[in-house]
Amino acid sequence: MTSTRSNIGLKDPINKSSERARNKGGAPQKKIKRASGIRVRLNAKERFLIESKARMAGMRISDWVRAAALKAKVVARITDEDRRILHLLAGMANNLNQLTKLAHTNGIMSIVIKCDQLLTEIDQTLRYLNSDDGENT
Repeated sequence: MTSTRSNIGLKDPINKSSERARNKGGAPQKKIKRASGIRVRLNAKERFLIESKARMAGMRISDWVRAAALKAKVVARITDEDRRILHLLAGMANNLNQLTKLAHTNGIMSIVIKCDQLLTEIDQTLRYLNSDDGENT
């Protein structure tokens, strides 16, 4: 009787490549891999509001925050130009106070034209500051 050897536990070098090509299982790899993260601290109210908005949009929180951050319009709080204009506005307010003092001493008719010019300048400056793009309106 001839004995046959069993190949249990021995690797077949011919079929080795077919083992590598096999799918290992699990979730498919994502096309866009996001490896970098940002940590944001929130209080309970802020977290609740963000969770509520994400739920209403039918999105995960991370997807909603990403979309909101990428689509948000960021406006600088104050630029150097705005700071200069605010300084001019403070000077105009000082001039207005001086005109008021002059009106009390010499009478109101002595400052009507100067006061009108100053109020026009103040109005134009305030309109400039309140405009969205900083252009004269």
